[in-house]
Amino acid sequence: MADESALIGSWKMDAWTRTSVETGETTDALGPDPIGYIAYHADGRMMATVFRRDLPEHCKDDWSQEQKAQMFDDMLAYVASCTLEEDRVIHHVDGSWNPKWAGDVSRPFKFRVDRLVISGAPGIDPRTGEEVVYQLEFTRV
Repeated sequence: MADESALIGSWKMDAWTRTSVETGETTDALGPDPIGYIAYHADGRMMATVFRRDLPEHCKDDWSQEQKAQMFDDMLAYVASCTLEEDRVIHHVDGSWNPKWAGDVSRPFKFRVDRLVISGAPGIDPRTGEEVVYQLEFTRV
């Protein structure tokens, strides 16, 4: 079982890939070099936020509905309490940018020196509906 204290802290995202279960093709989930952090706190709380690096530039006019929808699809944000079970971290989601993420999100994880890798659980890509396996890689801040 993982040492809970090793998870405590802030982690900067280095990469987020998705592998299609059907084809085996691996692509960047939110483009190359996403902007993101995940933080685990000693009180059993966590938060995660990730954005595409190549979001549209600020415009002086209001965003169109299409632009707003695209920006929603190009991010991830949620808050949760968390627990560890063996080699899995379970996020008990309190609130999320995507209401489908209510409840528990269970993810296998491992440490590689100063890196945190969360991967291995199949899921449905909200943009394509395709079954994928995500891999998220972080470096301790």
